[in-house]
Amino acid sequence: MTKIDLTKAAYFFDGLIENKLPDEVIAVINSLVIAENHYSSATREITTKLENLNDEFKHVKDRNPIHQIKARVKTPKSIIRKLSQRGFELSVESARKNLTDIAGVRVICSYIDDIYLIADLLTSQDDIEVIHRSDYIKNPKPNGYRSLHLIVTVPVFLSENTELVKVEVQIRTIAMDFWASLEHELSYKLTEGKTESVTKELKDCADIISDIDLKMQNLYNVTIPPKNTDKK
Repeated sequence: MTKIDLTKAAYFFDGLIENKLPDEVIAVINSLVIAENHYSSATREITTKLENLNDEFKHVKDRNPIHQIKARVKTPKSIIRKLSQRGFELSVESARKNLTDIAGVRVICSYIDDIYLIADLLTSQDDIEVIHRSDYIKNPKPNGYRSLHLIVTVPVFLSENTELVKVEVQIRTIAMDFWASLEHELSYKLTEGKTESVTKELKDCADIISDIDLKMQNLYNVTIPPKNTDKK
């Protein structure tokens, strides 16, 4: 087995190397470090496509539907923990088959309509295949979470072959992202004391933010010039 260069890869282990690990776990980590390049390449492919779309809108329509793009790849520690929690085999093959969010891209839009616009433009590209779509905007989660989730595959061109890699794409408004980020932080801090009243307040905040999103969309719609329907 090729040994891991801990100096170069230490950033990727997120604390795993602090303790003695079984050989089989080391083997999985070693494989995941190699596979990490594929997932990073996949997020770059998606990010580039989104940036190209945003640039086109800027030059052709003088606006940017995308406010921000964030990309990340799960660490081996996180992948191994998730596989273990779900009772799956600890291997790269198992991770590829059973986990759809190893690579993730989050797209922050200004308006609700832009979410669906970007989703349609991205998924209509020839080399993008949609595996699953979850619309938590039209059907929010019980806690109030809203976002559009897409699981897609994108080809990553390697030196000897082309690999289809899964990427989770989350598309949401600035307001939705604001709520989700703070809810995640508060939930983490309130693990022991997240009472029913706190949960209800967070849900109420999500509903208020949703109403604001709708109002901002309506205000934006007022600024759009009507289409010329005159027939010659």
